Amino acid sequence: MPASITLSNLSWSTPDGRSLLSDLELSFAPVRTGLVGRNGAGKTTLLRLISGDVRPHSGMVTVNGTLGVLHQTIQLDPSETVADIFGIGEALALLRRADSGEATAEELANADWTLEARVASALGRVGLDVRPETPSATLSGGQSTRARLAALIFAGPDFLLLDEPTNNLDREGRTAVIDFLANWRSGAIIVSHDRELLETVDAIVELSSLGATHYGGAWNHYRERKALELAAARHDLANAEKRVAEIDRRAQETTERQARKDRSGQRKRAKGDMPRILAGTRKDRSEDTSGENARLAERRRAQALEVAASARERIEVLQPLSVVLPPTYLPASKTVLMIDAASVGYEPQRAIIRNLSFSITGPERVVVVGPNGSGKTTFLALVTGQLRPWTGTVRVMTDFAMFDQRVSVLEPSASVRDNFRRINPEAGENACRAALARFMFRADAALQVVSSLSGGQLLRAGLACVLGGPTPPSLLILDEPTNHLDIDSIAAVEAGLQAYDGALLVVSHDEQFLKAIAVSRRLDLADART
Repeated sequence: MPASITLSNLSWSTPDGRSLLSDLELSFAPVRTGLVGRNGAGKTTLLRLISGDVRPHSGMVTVNGTLGVLHQTIQLDPSETVADIFGIGEALALLRRADSGEATAEELANADWTLEARVASALGRVGLDVRPETPSATLSGGQSTRARLAALIFAGPDFLLLDEPTNNLDREGRTAVIDFLANWRSGAIIVSHDRELLETVDAIVELSSLGATHYGGAWNHYRERKALELAAARHDLANAEKRVAEIDRRAQETTERQARKDRSGQRKRAKGDMPRILAGTRKDRSEDTSGENARLAERRRAQALEVAASARERIEVLQPLSVVLPPTYLPASKTVLMIDAASVGYEPQRAIIRNLSFSITGPERVVVVGPNGSGKTTFLALVTGQLRPWTGTVRVMTDFAMFDQRVSVLEPSASVRDNFRRINPEAGENACRAALARFMFRADAALQVVSSLSGGQLLRAGLACVLGGPTPPSLLILDEPTNHLDIDSIAAVEAGLQAYDGALLVVSHDEQFLKAIAVSRRLDLADART
């Protein structure tokens, strides 16, 4: 039987009772499928339901074939080695005993002499050159992700289930993973917002409040289809709203016409021009007609409003965020950042950044690049004052906002709305709500406590509170800003940053994002040259 995954009438709710997946009917063939959708739509939960990590509240998951799962969050074991990640610890130990002449004849008969070559081949497919005995604790986060992906390749499953496989990878790592998946010929379900990776898949499945929708083809085909759907939804909404207005106009005309007839009948009855019985009959008939007209108009209006609401809901799902930023008026000649011969590290005599000189003038857009471990996080800590230079000087000469991975600018125990008012005390309630609505925190959503937000919602809330105010800072410092955003949110942030007239200092490996925001210069920490 060919490998396949089928979800039948599948439903699952969060512990607080919120329905996340409802009556889902979906099937996956053994092809590469990108799973997309806004943060909180249920993408990671869907992978966990397929893998059996959680059970559906109703419905069935049927898996024909074997699965290999790469979770987004990995718990590290300090004693673990690369061989343990592959599950070959005992088999590798046997080969080592055989090499030293300590293996028994029975053990030699069971030895897998191709083991090391196959492990090396799997590691090579993700661009990783490490030995099986390497402690996993010595690997960077990106190297650990690639090692675990290599272990899945080694196992040869029918389906890979990958949750954000390129998150936190440097450029080399991302390229290796994307190239590997481009050549993977078995099944894969890949949760990702990496548009470069999604361009290599065979199909896209989108999760939204309306359920799951399957799109054949890769990322660009999906975006073209979505644009057509958005245009159709807008057309349907315009027609529905026109229908509501037309029904209201006709109902008003009918009411006014009936009122004129009623007034005419009243005048005749007052003059005594018609018999009393006939006058009463006409009055009853008039009242019946008025009531029937009103009920008919109300039914038609309710139907038209329902059609309009449905079209509006489709636009809500399809329409990406719209970000408009107030100007900073940063002068082109203004020195924003000045670093002069700075060295810094965390341990004496072990400088991570050595003798670095660098500056930003006016609304420049600079990306800080380098492989994992080259000091990008250290550099941002130096710029923001979290680390003091051992030698040299660092001066930030304008107001700035820093967006780290934890979005520390926000108070976790306060609501999104209260954080906005704290950061922008001069903004009134209406301005606050309007700014938050532009970042999809409408009505009660603005009252959510920050600690309850998902990773993508957290960064979106931080951007809303800092960029949505009347006076955005002249320098934005962004640390991997696209790591936890869904694709629509990334597009919105890109649109906002394109309109931003201040200076940008960005750490990112997302080349499409960097191209979209038009970075003008690169600081490569691998060799400390701009």
